[in-house]
Amino acid sequence: MHPPQTTSKSNGMSMQHLEPAEVLSVLRAAKTKGHREWAMIVVAYKHGMRASEVCNLRVDDVDLKNGSIVVERLKGSLRTTQAITEHRGEPLLNELRAIREWLRERPADGSDYLFTSQKGGRLDRTQFFRLFRAIACKAGLPAEKRHPHALKHSLASHLVSANVNLALVKQQLGHKSIGSTMRYVTTSDHQASKATAPDVPAYGIEGSRSSRIRTRIALASKGFRGSSAREIRQARIASMAESAA
Repeated sequence: MHPPQTTSKSNGMSMQHLEPAEVLSVLRAAKTKGHREWAMIVVAYKHGMRASEVCNLRVDDVDLKNGSIVVERLKGSLRTTQAITEHRGEPLLNELRAIREWLRERPADGSDYLFTSQKGGRLDRTQFFRLFRAIACKAGLPAEKRHPHALKHSLASHLVSANVNLALVKQQLGHKSIGSTMRYVTTSDHQASKATAPDVPAYGIEGSRSSRIRTRIALASKGFRGSSAREIRQARIASMAESAA
């Protein structure tokens, strides 16, 4: 049995992230629970959002006609407008459909928040945490991964592992500093070492064609390009310069 996947932080804490197959398991359990739960979790994962940021989303932040969502981030991160994507290869990752399904059944309680509670009004972060914990438990995740913030770390780690351009990863996560994004490169280096071991499959990619496609789908976002080794080295130098400043 392999140890839980983590990303190291400078303060000694660890950031749990989910493997692609675990993300799909959570989304499957969420969809079984309801369209609200499916939409919340797929939005949180695909945009690397914190629980409070998901709960703060308003109906007006979502433009289904133009396929965009305004992400108002906390803790000094960037405010970004990002694409809402469909997914022909993996229905569980079809964010556009998930949001549409939820809006069709969303109660008209007068609230302008996108995700409302069963009693009406804004769903708060504590409720979201409890919902995610129950869904993650049902999906079979270990206790240390049953936290919604693992979704943000998962997106970051998956994109870096897929060799996505670091500037695009930074933008997708809403980071102001490339140094924040660089924390996830350490995880990717560790995974690369594991992938070269003869007895360990590369990043959990099984041999079948369908599983390889599923993992690739979970790792990459539409329109992202791969980053070169030179770009990664430059980003590391920039990160060290910021730390020394």
